[in-house]
Amino acid sequence: MTQNVLFLLVLVAALGFFSYNAQRLVRYLTTGHDEHRTDHPWTRLRNVVVIGIGQSKILREPFAGILHASVFWGFVILTLGSIEILARGVFPAFGFDRMLPTPVHGLFLLSQELFAGLVLAAVVVLLYRRLVIKPRRLQGDKVHSGDAVFILSMIAALMVTLFLSATFDRVVEARHAAAFQPISSVLALVFGGVSPGTARSIATASTWSHALLLLAFLNYLPYSKHLHVITSLPNTFFSNTSGPGQVGVMRPMDLEAEGVETFGASDVKDLSWKNLLDGYSCTECGRCTAACPANITGKPLSPRKIVVNVRQRTMEIAPLLKGDRAEAAHAVLAGGEGDDAGGGTVGERVGHRLLDTYITEDELWACTSCRACVQECPVSIDQLDVINELRRNLVLTESRFPEEIQPAFEAMERNGAPWKFQPADRGRWADGLGVTTMAEFAERNERPDVLFWVGCMASFDDRAKKIAVAFARILNAAGIRFAILAQEESCNGDPARRMGNEYLYQMLARQAIETLDRYHVTTIVTTCPHCFHQIGNEYPQLGGHYEVIHHSTYIERLLQQELVPLRTENGKQLVVAYHDSCYLGRYNDVYDAPRETLKRALPVVTVAEPPRNRSRGLCCGAGGGRMWMEERVGKRINVERTEELLGTGADALAVACPFCMTMISDGAKALGSDVPVYDIAEVVAGQLER
Repeated sequence: MTQNVLFLLVLVAALGFFSYNAQRLVRYLTTGHDEHRTDHPWTRLRNVVVIGIGQSKILREPFAGILHASVFWGFVILTLGSIEILARGVFPAFGFDRMLPTPVHGLFLLSQELFAGLVLAAVVVLLYRRLVIKPRRLQGDKVHSGDAVFILSMIAALMVTLFLSATFDRVVEARHAAAFQPISSVLALVFGGVSPGTARSIATASTWSHALLLLAFLNYLPYSKHLHVITSLPNTFFSNTSGPGQVGVMRPMDLEAEGVETFGASDVKDLSWKNLLDGYSCTECGRCTAACPANITGKPLSPRKIVVNVRQRTMEIAPLLKGDRAEAAHAVLAGGEGDDAGGGTVGERVGHRLLDTYITEDELWACTSCRACVQECPVSIDQLDVINELRRNLVLTESRFPEEIQPAFEAMERNGAPWKFQPADRGRWADGLGVTTMAEFAERNERPDVLFWVGCMASFDDRAKKIAVAFARILNAAGIRFAILAQEESCNGDPARRMGNEYLYQMLARQAIETLDRYHVTTIVTTCPHCFHQIGNEYPQLGGHYEVIHHSTYIERLLQQELVPLRTENGKQLVVAYHDSCYLGRYNDVYDAPRETLKRALPVVTVAEPPRNRSRGLCCGAGGGRMWMEERVGKRINVERTEELLGTGADALAVACPFCMTMISDGAKALGSDVPVYDIAEVVAGQLER
């Protein structure tokens, strides 16, 4: 029939245009450098099933999550119906009713009906949220709200035309009336008085409208922020944010590679193709920005904006680099998708770059590297990877960084610590405790059970020294043969790496690895989550392989084995609010050990949870090198966090990180609170038998 031939032409044209755009977008990804992302395929497939299809991350926010998951799952189920509609447009005799047993086909029709209703209901509520409620996280950063409303309206129209087609098919043909379709059957009763000819015309028009809307929707996606509909599952597969490997590990860098004149990234061509795919996949939902401690407290950083900027810059420069002049001209006329860079000629826009033109220094240095943005992203985007690469470029290539971190860089290079303390003083905290050094063990041709890596904070900071003393007392009480490196220990390099100084980091890390290997160290325990993460997860990049245990986990094991002699008398009920360290929790998934340690050490303790806890815990503000930078904009992050902890009404606050100890203690002082702050080691040491 003529209409079938016409439909075939439309279908071929639509699929051809979509294929062109798909190839164009894939070609643009090659603007970024290559990166291997196909290792551990079963882990990646599991992430697709759990995060992508199961929508586990989007459901972390139950109400909005259920709405979006309903739309996603609905589209998955309705895809079969869409295939049938498109096939019947070309081959009228095609139909699943002729291929499937009647009961199975009945279930198919029921599933189409129910999920179409679910999607339509969810879309109505989502439109209400966008247009009436207007959640804060969906505002700002020049998000494409109009685009979202347009897409939601198209989805609603797809569902309406689907129902109209099913309804008037029931009016026209008895074979459809036999199917169990609760919604269209009711509508068919309402429109039962329509003549067969009119019903047939409406059914045909509805089917055509649905098919054309579907094809229009498909071809609009490559030009919309809703491109994530297509790219989110591949992005989840290729992502490392939930594994494979250790999460939160910074990208390795070869500082001695030939022909390399710049380090880090100043533009999208310096990023990997996966970073650019992240840009395609951003839903602009704002969950990352809503969880960002810097943004929450009024700093200029918005992780969503970082990723959107990557997409904007990619769409601006990739057409030129890949010889696509038509798309380049379109980007100029469109003003770079409404970005801050504005319009201009092609030549002018080639002079732009991601750094400075789109993303400022202030945004980058506001980051605390807490990974809250990465944790919350429902499509597994790694915002922090882009920030880290841009920081590397600022420091290594352009020597641009806040002046207050210069002394930290100099001290790490000269003294092996971020402060101007002498290496000879590293072991002074242990005076009088009978602690043995690795050198002394080696002289006796003996090896300890574990090496206690003390870290810079616990070696030099007066408050953090008490944590080291408490942990040493626990180890002694449990009969653990341990050693320290004392003056042979140096900074693990984490502050330098997070602040972008990869050269200094590798110098410190290689020095530490050389020392550890010289003593044939295999097992390390540390009170610092930054040392714990860096030595255990990032030193393997440089050949350092060790079993590294955080002291919260180690103490819990000792308590489980009843190796720590504790007082047994009960006291009053004590409420302790525990603060989750980012590098212990979101980086290494250690949440239970500190809590269990508190409960085992104090049988009458109750661990109070602030509103933001565990994987949603709010950063203390010290990570990412922020320990050595002033907060000159907005509210102090540590004050924001301490307010939450004190709001629990706890008798004491507990931490498991010397950085957190400093920040939370300072926050309590700033708020005029006399509630004490303890490390978990101090809590346990306080219960030791005398």
